[in-house]
Amino acid sequence: MGLWRMKTCICPAPMCGVAGTSRLIMACQVVVIGGGAAGFFAAITCAEANPQARVVILEKTPHVLAKVRISGGGRCNVTHACFDPAELIRHYPRGGLALRGPFTRFQPRDTMAWFEQRGVRLKTEADGRVFPITNRSETIVNCLIDAARTAEVDIRSGVHIRSVTKPDRFLIDLKGDAALSADRVLLATGSNAHGHEWAAALGHTIEPPVPSLFTFEIDDARLKDLPGISVDKAAIKLSGTRLAQTGPILITHCGLSGPAVLRLSAWAARELAQRRYRAEVSIDWLPDLNAEQLHRQLIASKAELARRTVGASSPLRLPARLWKRLVGAVGIGDDQKWATVSKRQLADLANELSRGTFSITGKGAFKEEFVTCGGVRLDEVGFKTMESRRCAGLYLAGEILDIDGVTGGFNFQSAWTTGWLAGQAMGK
Repeated sequence: MGLWRMKTCICPAPMCGVAGTSRLIMACQVVVIGGGAAGFFAAITCAEANPQARVVILEKTPHVLAKVRISGGGRCNVTHACFDPAELIRHYPRGGLALRGPFTRFQPRDTMAWFEQRGVRLKTEADGRVFPITNRSETIVNCLIDAARTAEVDIRSGVHIRSVTKPDRFLIDLKGDAALSADRVLLATGSNAHGHEWAAALGHTIEPPVPSLFTFEIDDARLKDLPGISVDKAAIKLSGTRLAQTGPILITHCGLSGPAVLRLSAWAARELAQRRYRAEVSIDWLPDLNAEQLHRQLIASKAELARRTVGASSPLRLPARLWKRLVGAVGIGDDQKWATVSKRQLADLANELSRGTFSITGKGAFKEEFVTCGGVRLDEVGFKTMESRRCAGLYLAGEILDIDGVTGGFNFQSAWTTGWLAGQAMGK
């Protein structure tokens, strides 16, 4: 069991007989279950708000803040520089309305100030993502651990919890013969199934979790052997729905990725899960051109480039290799000149460029970052304090809630915000 021991926060209580056994039940004031972003932020906030509070973090895995370490490709996308709560909530497929009030109390500007006040210099990139200037997630991890040490939070890793119940005070049954009792408990266990089980046992309803933020597996000759090719702005739509996103698209070894694909996967998470990740998407590779403008441009290319081979280079600023594949997909030969392209072929090419369909055959992982939609129903939580409406003294923060954001730092922001609110409330 890993341990940094700060103030004495585990106080022996008399030996108690429980279920016919004799074991030591140790008393705490605040127990945070989950050593991730939300759990750490809540524990630090609680201990700073009330220095007399005895706060302990329990983490199942050997290492705390594991997801923070791998986020942003190891750079840690701390938050997003969107400072208008009304605009900020638009980046959450689920939970945006519930976060509207919390974001007026603690939002990205506050997150940035929090880290900068503790010596972390941050930078905002052109797309609004915020990273430590070191480009190392360890900078954020070390800041959180140092803040916890300073606040005298007791951090324990490698702790196996059997159950969380509330016969009177909270009772946290640990593997072996030990248990903790607590006045207040925060569940910040992310999408972990045990956290959902404990929340359900304490009276909560769990919306079934399904993956969010994933890539699309697509086996299609038009994309084969083109990994690494990207289009800065394309529109992708899930066929049969109104769900669509516009932005960069990246071709991978297995299909499609990039911000537009990841955002669509988030907004369509439940729909795609219901379809067992078998669906069609249509792609408009040139969304800045409407159908009439695109057709005119192709007619103009035929006139201006009459003696050139159609597939040789793109007149529409698409990557050359992708352009050649799309041209070939409508039956225009490798050696065919623009002058010989028929009206029908022009129409087919326009359709391929603006409404080409691709079949999704499965989902892939987005790097090593995992986000799910689903979790504790939001109407069962009071978002002023993050306290449960089903069990007094129980608080919930982070991804255990049915909240998820698109890529870009939004998931961390909901963790910081809900953790801060819970920590403030528990400190009182």
